[in-house]
Amino acid sequence: MRKVKFFYCVILFWVQVFWASSVFSQDLTPKYSNEFLSIGVSARALGMGGAQVGAVRDVTAAYWNPAALTGIQHQYEFSLMHAEYFAGIAQYDYLGFSTPVGNQNRVAVSLIRFGVDDIPDTRFLYDANGALNYNNIQFFNAADYALLLSFARDISDKFKLGANAKVIHRNVGKFAQAWGFGLDVGGIYIQKRMTFGLMVRDITTTYNAWSHNAEMVRDIYSQTNNEVPINSVEITLPKAIASIAYDWKLGEQFNLLTALDLETTFDGARNTVISSSAFNIDPKFGLELGFKQLVFVRGGVSNFQYIKDFQGKETLNYMPAAGIGVILNERFQIDYALSDLGDVSESPYSHIFSIKVSLEKLSSDFRKFKAWER
Repeated sequence: MRKVKFFYCVILFWVQVFWASSVFSQDLTPKYSNEFLSIGVSARALGMGGAQVGAVRDVTAAYWNPAALTGIQHQYEFSLMHAEYFAGIAQYDYLGFSTPVGNQNRVAVSLIRFGVDDIPDTRFLYDANGALNYNNIQFFNAADYALLLSFARDISDKFKLGANAKVIHRNVGKFAQAWGFGLDVGGIYIQKRMTFGLMVRDITTTYNAWSHNAEMVRDIYSQTNNEVPINSVEITLPKAIASIAYDWKLGEQFNLLTALDLETTFDGARNTVISSSAFNIDPKFGLELGFKQLVFVRGGVSNFQYIKDFQGKETLNYMPAAGIGVILNERFQIDYALSDLGDVSESPYSHIFSIKVSLEKLSSDFRKFKAWER
């Protein structure tokens, strides 16, 4: 009966996805909306190329697949991450916390911020006499925030379900701001050392209501022949990610975790490996080699794109990533990732650090991921 209910929920996921993508015209929805939520969290995950929906096993599951929160082996788990993009111009930060509720449920709270700080406002650079006055330069921040409230339930030893309710706030100084709300739903199925995962982001579509302070920019926009912004609603269509992960046992001291994610979007043709007007599929592949479950070496590839050179020759490009992780003791884990953005943009390599703190090992009364026990 539980299996029937699980697959029934999966069918509902996909019905909701196709319903939402068909109701809203592609001309009315932006192709890239709330993209700061597509970057990912934790150096472990980014070092594996973001292939995490079936492989995640800690507090960061609240972002990747909330159903996997049930696999956490500690009473309390915290995670912090900091990354800098575009030569340090943009700052990306993540904070997560998770704890059980009973012996079959798990909750988590996550906060994500992506922002560019201290942007100069030069509207009043010239004073009333037409002279330059650098003292008139003001500064503002452009930042995106997301608060994720997650719940996961251990249906059985094999089936896990979870969901996110997320509140989004975006602001561009005093010029504009937006508030949004959305839901994510995830599930996993465990068969011995193999895990199947499914994550549907923005399953009900996510709406960002933008309000603009048009009076602050009306004169400048008119002088430069730009359109004066008006209040609007930005829509984010659903995105589905199917995943498979397998934990290989290599002797007594080594294990190898391999993961493949297939990210499917429904907002019109994109530059992906499989592209069409109906849907697009973007694969991500990652692996993690562990030694005595204490030291980890990771690698991954993602963001496959077809790039044309000046002669018109088309080649398949991708974004590689690598990383390492060390568990200092039962409480602290430090991870580092090197994510290469250079293959798809002008930015250099990005260094990503994260820390995980785990407190109070759970008793045997709590269900566990049998294939992932340490």
